[in-house]
Amino acid sequence: MTRFRVGLIGTGPWATATHAPVLAAHPDAELAGVWGRRPEAAAELAAAHATTAYEDVDALIAASDAVAFAVPPDVQAPLAARAARAGRHLLLDKPVATDAAAAHALAGEVERAGVASVVFFTLRFAPPMADWLAARAQEGPWFTGRADWYSSFYAADGTGAFDSPWRASKGGLWDVGPHALSVLTAVLGEITSVTAAPGPADTVHLVLRHAGGASSTATLTLCAPERASGVNLEFRGERGTASPEAFGETGWGDSGVAFQSAVSALVTAAHAGRPHACDVRFGAHVTEILAAAENQVSALDGATQGGRTRTQAS
Repeated sequence: MTRFRVGLIGTGPWATATHAPVLAAHPDAELAGVWGRRPEAAAELAAAHATTAYEDVDALIAASDAVAFAVPPDVQAPLAARAARAGRHLLLDKPVATDAAAAHALAGEVERAGVASVVFFTLRFAPPMADWLAARAQEGPWFTGRADWYSSFYAADGTGAFDSPWRASKGGLWDVGPHALSVLTAVLGEITSVTAAPGPADTVHLVLRHAGGASSTATLTLCAPERASGVNLEFRGERGTASPEAFGETGWGDSGVAFQSAVSALVTAAHAGRPHACDVRFGAHVTEILAAAENQVSALDGATQGGRTRTQAS
């Protein structure tokens, strides 16, 4: 099998720490080149991995069999659609966009082009979590599930090594929300409805309904106090309660190993012509759920602010 030529779009921390080194070392792929909005950063990253820095994104796309993305979601969506129209397979980051229309437009481009796509939902590819989720899915049916992501990324006592304007603007709903939805879906099935309510700072609480009749909840934030940070995942059913052990130590696994699995999944999907469970259509559905939740939170926040204004005026 010929090695897959994968072009990389993006030069930020994830591209530097994970995407580029994994693509350069993958047994079935090669790093075909790098393009970024800052040419000097693209040149530096390309030199570090003995590949080509492209000044024109279309030239990178033309030189590749597939394109991997490590850019903000609303930069990713139009560039990915461009690559799909050129007949290139896509390795996307989550969320695929922060606008449902843009996400579904991208999914439409992928379908029309007949190319393969994989969205890098980390826990769906990271052992041992991926194996744990697959085992739980086989054990069903489950009654309820819960996925809580309390991150202190933007807490006063936290750190932000992977800070970015889109993450600061969109908060935990859009940053860690995709992780929660991806693991809940893996075990409980497709999400059919969402009800959302705001909490302190950027915190959002979700109540979800799944196609098989199960329900689940999720709490998402990037602003938890550092001592309150952590991730909780559990499922309850006839077998009792199931939670991964030592989630903080083993659940995420190594991001490089997870990304290597995602690259392999894209290569397999492209050669086999069969869609992956975490393809762009699933990514678009996740965006649709998150956008609906965001709209509900905005409406509730607006009503609360209006009530406060009326109270103060009286």
